[in-house]
Order: sequence, then structure tokens, then C-alpha cells
Amino acid sequence: MGFDKEASSSSSRLDAAPLLPQHGGAAGHLSSQPKTFANVFIAVVGSGVLGLPYTFSRTGWAAGTLLLLAVAALTFHCMMLLVATRRRIADEHPKIASFGDLGHAVYGAAGRHAVDAMLVLSQASFCVGYLLFISNTMAHLYPIGGAGLPDSPLLTAKALFIWAMLPFQLGLNSIKTLTLLAPLSIFADVVDIGAMGVVLGQDASIWLANRPPVFAFAGPAELLYGLGVAVYAFEGIGMVLPLEAEAADKRRFGSTLALSMAFIAVMYGLFGAMGYLAFGADTRDIITTNLGTGWLSVVVQLGLCINLFFTMPVMMNPVYEVAERLLCGKRYAWWLRWILVVAVGLFAMLVPNFADFLSLVGSSVCVVLGFVLPAAFHLKVFGSEVGWTGLVADVAVIVIGTALAVSGTWTSLVQIFSSSNL
Repeated sequence: MGFDKEASSSSSRLDAAPLLPQHGGAAGHLSSQPKTFANVFIAVVGSGVLGLPYTFSRTGWAAGTLLLLAVAALTFHCMMLLVATRRRIADEHPKIASFGDLGHAVYGAAGRHAVDAMLVLSQASFCVGYLLFISNTMAHLYPIGGAGLPDSPLLTAKALFIWAMLPFQLGLNSIKTLTLLAPLSIFADVVDIGAMGVVLGQDASIWLANRPPVFAFAGPAELLYGLGVAVYAFEGIGMVLPLEAEAADKRRFGSTLALSMAFIAVMYGLFGAMGYLAFGADTRDIITTNLGTGWLSVVVQLGLCINLFFTMPVMMNPVYEVAERLLCGKRYAWWLRWILVVAVGLFAMLVPNFADFLSLVGSSVCVVLGFVLPAAFHLKVFGSEVGWTGLVADVAVIVIGTALAVSGTWTSLVQIFSSSNL
């Protein structure tokens, strides 16, 4: 259950996932169905889950649950579109190992650039989310600053913690190889599962004691907001092709993927609904900050912060791969990495709300990456072979995805700017 979701356009980081075997092994070394299930779980579940209770407080518990189920189904459908597209052109392009490779095979350099651009934006956005979570959590646990500070977004309590982290992140992100950082994904899995268990337990006890008023459905604008967070929470499409390639029984990969996505959707729904039911209108954008300062809550929050702090360099690696390829001829450039880390940090300081940012990224980058591009690739490769039903389905995903990306991005930006002016 790692926060370190793979989204690189290459497969160079595949071995960083704790359960994935090495490429090129014999069939006996490929992933069994249980291992494939676990790998999907690791690839999909991330920091977006922490913003779901707040999202449910905006959309309503019933609407939020339905949105999660719908996004899970559509994400599964688009993942299988990628798998079908690769299988269709496997004879002509036998070395497709990643989303970016598939984009290049289908649309040439333009396809590769489109996937790379979306993956870079998503990876950098995940790191912004990490810094937001760490800084907001630390500011909640250890309030600093005061009335004497200038009124500047670069000098808030959250920003001061980000400034304090930047020198260490510059050092970590200067590491050429990720071998030493890869084992942290196992630590991430343990911490994340434990954190969700603790949060759910405390949510249940608080709900039984208080039962604040809640509502089931909100208006269209709030539903667009919730859709963005839901898409962000399920973002993991960059891993589906490596996962399918490593599956021992590829004929049953689709059913295993469907089962894993259904399980994640149910888990997300339970986590989001219980958090909202426990705190009602007082649900915060990061649910762990609702849990008070008891020792168990503090341990959980600090564990998540440590996890994300050391995961950030792993998540930034795909960004460096693309940036160094385009600007430095694939040569290592520490100065370019430092510029990118500082840019991510500054952007995190300017974002007022964690869940608002999740909605923005989900509505823009993740919708295009997870829905529009897979449908466009599938439509290009199969064309009329899929029949009218398939054609209509692909075109509908492209059109609806594009419309949702535009409207959802606008709604999220309005929410972010209105929050920053409060």
C-alpha cells in the first residue's frame, strides 16, 4: 500500500516495488495472482486516501461513495484498454514495456511526449501533495510562527516547515541511484496499512460517541470537486503495463485487476465515509489532523511524514529522467534537480488546501492520463475493428474525459483561489 506510486514513462523503476520480480525471468519467477493483486494495490493506493473524508464532507457520503465506484470502474476499463492495445500490436512492437513506449508505438514522438508530459506533471504533483501533507501535519502537531511574521504565503507555519525540509531534500534528490531508497517502499506499506487501521478505529469510536449531522448528496459543483479527488486517489495507470507483463497467468490478469480495484474502491468508500460520519462538518482536509494529539495519533502522523519525506526522491526520479533527457542529453545534472525540487517546494507553499490540490491534479492531469490517452490509443490501433459499440465507447471516454478535465480544473481552481483569499 505504498505512497510511492509508479508513473515513470520508462520501466527503470519497476524493481523498486517490493513485490515485483526482475524482468526477463522464467515463468516460475513471474507474479502469481495473489502477488499481482498485491502489486495493483501498491501501485494504486496513495496519499489521496487521506483527503477522501473531507471530500465526502463536500459531496455527501452517498455521492462520494458512488463517485468512487464509478471512477474505479472507469479506471479499470481504461487500464484494460492499454493492455488490449499493447497485445494488439505486440508482434510489430514486441518491446513495449511502459505507457510511454506504447504512446510512441501508436502515435510516434508525439505520443511519447504526451505521455511524458502528463506523467511528469502527475509525479511532480504527487510530490507537492507529499510536502503539503508533511508541512500541514507538522504545523498541526507543533505550531510555530505567530503574529510577528509578515503576511506572506512563503512565511506561514506550513511554509516554514517546507523551507526546513528543502536542504535535506536537495541532498536526497542529488542521489544518482535509488537502490538505497527502494526498500523504503516496504516501510511505506506497513506504515500506510497501520495508519488506515488506526484512523478507522478512531473514526468508529468517535462516531459511536457523537454522531454529528451529515448529508448524502451535494450540488453539481461539489460533485466535480469530488470527482477530481476520486480520480487522483485511483491514479496508477502508469503501472498497469509492467504489471501485466509480469503476471504469470495473463489470461486471468483482467479478473485479478478487477478484483483488486473493487477491493480498493470498497476500502476507499469505507475510509471516506467513516471519516466524514465521525467528524461531520468539522472534517479537515487531511483526516489525520482530526485525531488530536494522543500518542498513538502522533506516532501515526509522524510515521506517515517520515514515509513521504523519504519517498519524495523516488517519486521525483521520473521527472529527472525526462528533464535530463530533454535538457542535458540524458546526463546527470544536480543543478537541474535542485531547481525542480525548489520549484515543487515553492508551489506547495502557495497551495492553501491539501484536498483542493488533489482535486485540481485529479481533474486535470490524472483525467487526461488515466482516461483520455488510453481511449485515444485504443481507438487509433483498433479503429473500426471494435464495432460501433467499441467506437462509441472510446469516443465517449475521450469527449467526456476532456469535458470533465476542463470543467473540473476550472472548479478546482476557483476553490483554490477562493480559499487563498479567506
